[in-house]
Amino acid sequence: MINEEEIYDMTIVGGGPVGMFTAFYAGMRQASVKIIESLPELGGQLGALYPDKYVYDVAGLPKIKGSDLVDGLEEQMQHFDTDVCLNEEVVEVTKEDDIFVIRTNQQTHYSRTIIITAGNGAFKPRPMKLENEHLFEDKNLHYSIKNLNAFKDRDVVVFGGGDSAVDWALMLEETASSVTIVHRREQFRAHDYSVKKLQESTVNVLTPFKPTEIVGESNVESIKLQQLKADLEIELEADDFIVNYGFISNLGPINDWGLDIEKNCICVNQKAETNIPGIYAVGDISTYEGKVQLMATGFGDAPIAVSNAKVFIDPKQSLTTAHSTTIMERENKKKKKKTVIG
Repeated sequence: MINEEEIYDMTIVGGGPVGMFTAFYAGMRQASVKIIESLPELGGQLGALYPDKYVYDVAGLPKIKGSDLVDGLEEQMQHFDTDVCLNEEVVEVTKEDDIFVIRTNQQTHYSRTIIITAGNGAFKPRPMKLENEHLFEDKNLHYSIKNLNAFKDRDVVVFGGGDSAVDWALMLEETASSVTIVHRREQFRAHDYSVKKLQESTVNVLTPFKPTEIVGESNVESIKLQQLKADLEIELEADDFIVNYGFISNLGPINDWGLDIEKNCICVNQKAETNIPGIYAVGDISTYEGKVQLMATGFGDAPIAVSNAKVFIDPKQSLTTAHSTTIMERENKKKKKKTVIG
């Protein structure tokens, strides 16, 4: 028999930015909520890999560092009581008497609904696939930037052609002695605005080149490049080499939950609900017709999932709720009463 006190209204699997905002909104809907996160801290990829990266597409914020956005979301969550379980990976989900039983690598949780906000699932950086590449990891071959100042006055080479690679190159321009970005195609895949900024910057652009060999013993001294569709080969020396070829993602045990999955994403309807009633998905892990994979989209989908989960738990509830101003004023009054009583 499951103890009623152990059952949460909503359990959020994934503690990245979208998961954190989902938890906050669940609190606004007066739901008991818990976050289960596999990493040792909240913030997901943004917090773990891009703390110094600026984010430009959050409504109302012209630009904000990844770490500051995570801090702000955590502060926002503190308006309500949210239990957070870190270093826990969900390994199995079953159902007993209309309650989801969520087993992790550490313990068992019980919930009336589940909202999956696990981003792209478990992830690891995609390597260059060069001989002995692994020997230089955590030396001067990097797959993420956690501290821009570590590259101050150094010559840096960035490999990649997507948003993160271009953003890193532009951020490093202000700190490093020199920055070179190497991409295997003529055209970059980053946002047009970022590519324009790159073209106007002092960053040296090498396209279309691919890395072929690492030269060095204790550290990477240089990397040999070959120009595609040509016989030109060059050797690029630098103090640091940063690889951003994206990530190899894996949904892991989520694949075994019986969910409809398409191209590593969970299919949802207009309610953010999966094919399993009571399980919802928002953020990059979810997909539907016309979906745009942006953090901003996840923030918008979070209230949809929470509100529909609320109605799933109690069909008498309304999808809509009071304005946030009214809700927060009510919460502040509750806190003041508790303080006076204490």
